[in-house]
Order: sequence, then structure tokens, then C-alpha cells
Amino acid sequence: MVDYHAANNQSSAGGQQTYMEQENDWDRDLLLDPAWEKQQRKTFTAWCNSHLRKAGTQIENIEEDFRDGLKLMLLLEVISGERLPKPERGKMRVHKINNVNKALDFIASKGVKLVSIGAEEIVDGNSKMTLGMIWTIILRFAIQDISVEETSAKEGLLLWCQRKTAPYKNVNVQNFHISWKDGLAFNALIHRHRPELIDYDKLRKDDPVTNLNNAFEVAEKYLDIPKMLDAEDIVGTLRPDEKAIMTYVSCFYHAFSGAQKAETAANRICKVLAVNQENEHLMEDYEKLASDLLEWIRRTIPWLENKTPEKTMALMQEKLEEFRDYRRCHKPPKVQEKCQLEINFNTLQTKLRLSNRPAFMPSEGRMVSDINGAWYTLEGAEKGYEEWLLNEIRRLERLDHLAEKFRQKAAIHESWTNGKEALLTEDFMTASLSEIKALLRKHEAFESDLAAHQDRVEQIAAIAQELNELEYFDSPTVNARCQKICDLWDVLGSLTQSRRESLERTERLLESIDLLYLEYAKRAAPFNNWMEGAMEDLQDMFIVHNIEEIQHLISAHEQFKSTLADADRERGAIEGIQSEARKIAENNGIQLTQTNPYTTITQQSIDTKWNKVQELVPQRDKALQAELSKQMSNDHLRRQFATEANVVGPWIQNKMGEIGRISIEMNGTLEDQLAHLRQYEQSIIDYKPRIEKLEVDHQLIQEALIFDNVYTSFTMEHIRVGWEQLLTTIARTINEIENQILTRDAKGISQEQLHEYRTSFNHFDKDHSGALQAEEFKACLISLGYDVENDKQKRSGQMVSDDFRALLISTGNSLGDAEFARIMGIVDPNNSGAVTFQAFIDFMSRETTDTDTADQVIASFKILAGDKNFITADELRRELPPDQAEYCIARMAPYQGPDGIPGALDYMSFSTALYGESDL
Repeated sequence: MVDYHAANNQSSAGGQQTYMEQENDWDRDLLLDPAWEKQQRKTFTAWCNSHLRKAGTQIENIEEDFRDGLKLMLLLEVISGERLPKPERGKMRVHKINNVNKALDFIASKGVKLVSIGAEEIVDGNSKMTLGMIWTIILRFAIQDISVEETSAKEGLLLWCQRKTAPYKNVNVQNFHISWKDGLAFNALIHRHRPELIDYDKLRKDDPVTNLNNAFEVAEKYLDIPKMLDAEDIVGTLRPDEKAIMTYVSCFYHAFSGAQKAETAANRICKVLAVNQENEHLMEDYEKLASDLLEWIRRTIPWLENKTPEKTMALMQEKLEEFRDYRRCHKPPKVQEKCQLEINFNTLQTKLRLSNRPAFMPSEGRMVSDINGAWYTLEGAEKGYEEWLLNEIRRLERLDHLAEKFRQKAAIHESWTNGKEALLTEDFMTASLSEIKALLRKHEAFESDLAAHQDRVEQIAAIAQELNELEYFDSPTVNARCQKICDLWDVLGSLTQSRRESLERTERLLESIDLLYLEYAKRAAPFNNWMEGAMEDLQDMFIVHNIEEIQHLISAHEQFKSTLADADRERGAIEGIQSEARKIAENNGIQLTQTNPYTTITQQSIDTKWNKVQELVPQRDKALQAELSKQMSNDHLRRQFATEANVVGPWIQNKMGEIGRISIEMNGTLEDQLAHLRQYEQSIIDYKPRIEKLEVDHQLIQEALIFDNVYTSFTMEHIRVGWEQLLTTIARTINEIENQILTRDAKGISQEQLHEYRTSFNHFDKDHSGALQAEEFKACLISLGYDVENDKQKRSGQMVSDDFRALLISTGNSLGDAEFARIMGIVDPNNSGAVTFQAFIDFMSRETTDTDTADQVIASFKILAGDKNFITADELRRELPPDQAEYCIARMAPYQGPDGIPGALDYMSFSTALYGESDL
């Protein structure tokens, strides 16, 4: 006995179905309602006889007459039009089993997997097994090929019934059991196609037996459909048997199918033309949007690459404000345009793929990759331009500070050197000995002072050098002044050396000068230098960027103030030296000269400078406190921005994660998901004022020349990029759902199928990336029962929905390498190694549904043309809606064949062009 049970052992493990999975329900139904078995026996017997009579025979008892396998093999030959192996004519049990096995083998060769049905059960007259086998034959040879609007099998037959009975009152076909009990649906089907046979208006809903018998008798008498049901059984059963009803109704479908050819042909053509018109419009829109966006990028990049520096801070601030205006106003709409362009492109390609059209190839230079490349260049130029602007502003700020510092130190030094050259060249040859000694001491003090000023000269030269290195615009003026100072300094150094040598040569002729004057001079000089340094420091320009730096300056200033008491005591001590000298002179009657011979630093000049220091200290206090207030204000701006950014940044990151989760969840129908996503998108758009508020805070920070923020890791650039990615991601996610709806509607995929596809896809998408790697995708296909051995029948375009699921039950847990390579070439043409969900459902829909082709459209036109090789404008206007008829007339070429007539149109070349290369 042939074992047909193996497949049943795999069906639950792999989530697979077989062609005879219906048998599981079959057994349970019979246990619940024996009346169903009676209905099935009568219906199936009549159906078998409707075919066996063509061979001049029939059956009386469906269990008994098929036991030897002879009439079973004959039935299969009649309905398939094929020859089976020669039967065995012996009467023994083994001969009967062999004949039944030949029949079962033939059924299996048609892609049907029989579960729990063996030849022995049929030979033994097992009623349930025999009825199950006949139902399998009916389903395969009478129902499977029924297709209405790309649905098939049970759904296609039900849709056909609903459409044909829609105009009739009291008829509402929702199933193949209760909807047929009152008999009106049967009568409506007959009346719709043969109104002369039925007086439908005389039928009453409350007389189901009369209605049913009327339909059965008319069908048998005029339509050659044998009576397969009993009116009393249908009315007397709470729920008539669905399989019996489907079998009987399928006979009506086949009886009336010829009348539908013209209608079907016209519908197919209308659908194909509508798709082409819409696709052409989408292509034109894409080209225009792509051209406009690329032109904007082409104009913008040179502006961003123009990094001509300005000489002043004000002019650079104008450039920065112009850049901010570009980021706030000009770029965001272009971000949306780019996103919309990608969405339009994906939608168009999906529609072309679903309608069996070649992929859209934009004109040269307008590919999505071209736009992404141009956009990448734009953002690179944009980033470089902003960095250049900020660096240039920092450089100019630094230059302004250094230039002012140079001018201040140069002025102080020039003031000090004024007259020093004349002093060093005074003639002392006629001076007295005491005057010579005084001049020598004075010169020593001067050298000490000169050495103290060496640092300032070096500082001035260093500042000038730094200004040169930073390319200060007024460097020539700075260099000239610095050179003048250095030249004079060299002259003073040379004169100082010469004067010292001259004085030392005459030193042995001079007596020592008054020690008190000398002590005064020695102590006054450094003290005087200290005061000058203090005044210079108190007036020194400073630039800080945060609270810590200004607090450091304040601390240093406080430390300086703490030394004033010691300095005041030193000033008193110096004054005491001078007082002591006058006291000694007075006591000894010495006539003092008017000035200290050792120094030009008078007590008056010390007191004046000391008072100046005292005056500058509170001014410095005020300046430092003002800067502290400014830095505190800057710190407030930093905190204000950071507080908002630390909310907005994680919010954007969280929303990105939520969108990723939403895109793989399966809550409700696609329309429910789309509505939810659009509400979600609106909530994101409603968040935009927070982003705009952050932009305002960021502008305040930039205007305050704040370049760092320790309170947040989120920069405005991060926020902008995140926000743009968020808007783009939600828009793309919505577009993915819309494309899934397009795929579902175009291919007749049910919500349950999409749910099953999504469940399996998510199961293997372990990292929630939204894409499957090759091995994950292969496991996903196996889980759906994809069988490489059934490849030829899978792609025949004859089955979808539950029937396709039944057909794809795998006989093993492996997918052939060649078949898998073919599939990967379809779902991953770019060899990225990953399969998106959209590519996955596109593949499943393409593999499991029939798509229109040029040959099908030609066949449809041929029907409308009355089997001619050409068609006329009048025929097109008669058979098609006005707009689509005119669309064809305008585009069809004149027919050139020898059988043509005036005005004949070539529908063949037109149909072929519909599936050719795009002109755009």
C-alpha cells in the first residue's frame, strides 16, 4: 500500500498545509452532523456521473462503485483529458488496491498531497475516506482554476456569486451554506445569465422548497447541470454542507463562464490602461521634482564652498546669520522634498512591479542614488562651511584682542622710551666729579630699568608675530610699529653700553655718591616698575569663555589686592629714605640739589602712580564683575539650551525606536496601522514648536559667541539631523504600509496572509532591523512551507490564498540551493545580503498570484475585436469607458495587415508597448 501519511507528520511542525488539510475538518463535521454526509454523497455522486456519462457509464453507490479503482481511473481520465496507466482487470483485492493506487498517484502528480487516505480504505468502502478523496478531486479539477479579480478558488467563486446576485432583492451571498437555504441565490444566478428561464419576481423568500426545486429543475433541463442536492435536505438542515454547495455552484460557474469573456477582457484592459496612465503621471512628477531638487543643490553648493574671509567680526557675523537663515528657512523644505521624492520613487516602482511592468529608470543624472550623492556633497559642504564660519569668527575675535593688546603695550613702551635717546647722549665731560659719580649711579639705575623693559619689548614682538601668523588684515601697520620699537630698542641698548663704558672709564676720578640717594634710587626703580606693571596688568585686556576662567581672573586679582598693604609699606620706606637724606643734610648744613642724582623717579611720580594704582583697582573689580555677570548669563543660556535639548534629543531617539517597533508590529488591519502611523506622524509634527524653540535658544548662544556646552551632549546639529531623520523615517514607514496596501489590493492578498507573512518575518528578524539576512530569509521561507520541488507549479500563476498554502507544503526541511539562489536574485538584486519586508511580500505575492501580461492584454483585445487581428475606434468606444477608449485610440498605430479595413487599429503592437521600456 502506498503510504500517503508522511506529509501529515510534517504539517504541524512547519506551519505547513496540504491540499487535503480540509479532511481534518471533514472528519469533525461528519461527527457533528451526519446529515452533511448524506448531502455530500448525493452531490458528489451526481457530479461524478456528470463526467462519467461522457464515457458512457455512471455510478450508483459512491462507496461501492469506486472500490475496484476502474471507474475512479476512468473519472480522472475524463476530467483531466489525460491517459492513466493501464488498469489491472483481476478481481482479487491486490488488483483493486493497485488500481486505486494508480488513481491516487495520478492525483498526487497534480501537486495534491493526500493526508490520511490510502488505497486500502477506498477498497474497503470507507465512506469518509471515499468522500474525502472525491472532494479533493472536485477541489483540484473543478474549483481550483476559478479566479475573479486575482483572487482564486473558494474566494474567487464566492466573489463571482456576490457580483452576479448583487442586483437581486433578498439575496445576500456571504458563504456557501446559510446564504443558499432559501433557494433565491440559485434562481438569481440563472436569471442573471438566462432571464428567459426564470420569472424571478414571482419567487417568495418564505417558500424555500419551491425556490430550490425550481432552480434545480431549470438547471437540469436547460443548462445540463444534473440535480446534485435535495431541497428538503437543505431546508431541513440547520447549516447545509459547504462542500456540497460549492460543488454544485461551481457547475453554474463553468456553465456561464463563456458569457463573461468579453466583460472579463474589457475589465482587464481597463485595469491595465489605468495603471499605465497613473504610472506615466508618477514618472513625470518624479522627473520634475528630481530636476528641481538637483538644480537647487547645484546652486547652493558653490555658495557653501565660497570661504572668502572677511576682515571684521561684523561682516563675518552677517555671513553666519545668512547661514542660519539657510538652515532655518531654505533647507527644511528641501529635506521634505527629498524624502517625498524617495517615497514617490518607491511607490512608483512598487506599482510597476505589481503590474508586471519594467522598472522605472529615471533620465541620466536623476537616479535616487544621484540625488543622494548630490545631497551628501551638499551636507559635506554645509558642515565645512559652518565649521569655517565659527573658526573664522574665533580667529577674528582673537585677532581683535591681540591687536588691542599690542597697541596698549606699544603705547606704554613708547611713552617710556620717549627722550631716553637724548638722555643717553648728553655731554658730561664738563661735569664735576660728584656729578660724574651721580651720572654713573643714575646710569646703573637706568640699566636696571632697561632690563625690566626687555620683557615688554619681547611681548610686543611676540604679539606682532602672532598677528602675522593669524593673517591680521592690518599686519603691515603692526609690523612697522613693532620694527620701529625694536630699532629704537637696539639703539638704546647700544647707547647704554657706550655710556656705561665712558662713565666707567672716569669712575676712578669720581667720589661715591650719597648712599641714601643711591638706596632710594635702587628701591624706587623696582617699586616704580612694579607700579607700572601693576597699572599695565590692571588695564590689561582679557577674554574668557566660561565662568571658571573669569573666576580664575577674579581670584588672581584678589591675590594682587592682598599685596597692596606690603606695597604701601614699601612706598613709605622709600619715602622715609628720602626724608632721612634731607634730615642728614639739614643737620649737617649740606645744600642738596633739586633732584636725586641717581634717578629721575621722584617721590611725586611714585605718589602719582600709587594713586593711579589705587584708582585702577576698583575699575578692575568692576570690569571683572561685569564679565562674571556676562559669563553667568552665558551659562544660563547654556543651561536653558541643555535643559530643552536633553528632553528633545532623547525624545527623538525614543520616537525613532518606537517607529522601528511599530513597523514590525501587527496591530489590526493595514488601514488601522496606516491610520495609527498618520496619527503618530501628526503627534511628531505637533512637536515641531519645541524644535523651533531650541533653534531660538541656539541662535542666542551663537550670538553670545558661546562655543561649548558642558551641560548636554546634544548639539543643535545632532537635534537637526535627528529631527530630519525622524520625519523621514515616519514618512518612509507610512509609505511602506501604503505600498503593502497596494500590494495586497493588487494581488488579492488577504489580511490573514499579510498577518502570517509579518509574523513569520518578525520571528526571524531577531535584531529588529527590519531586514532578514540570507539564512534568516531561507528559514522564513521553510517556515511558510516553501517547497523547491513544486517550483514549476508555483509559478504557473494558477493558485493563491489557502490553495497556494496547501500547494507549498514542504516534503522536507531544506530549500534547494539553485532555487534559493533564484529567489535571492529576485528579492535582493543588489546583492546586499539583506531582504526587507516589502521585498519579501512582493516576492510572495508575485510567486502566488497571476499578473497581467502583454499576451493576456492582446487576448482581451482580440475578444473585443470579434477575433479579428485589428480593432476599430467604434469598437473601442463601445466596449471601454470614454476616457480609456480615447486613450487607446490616440496611441494605437494604424493596422498594416492585408486583412485591414479603413480606420483599423493595431492593438497587438499597442499591448506589447505597454510592457516595454519607459519613454521617460
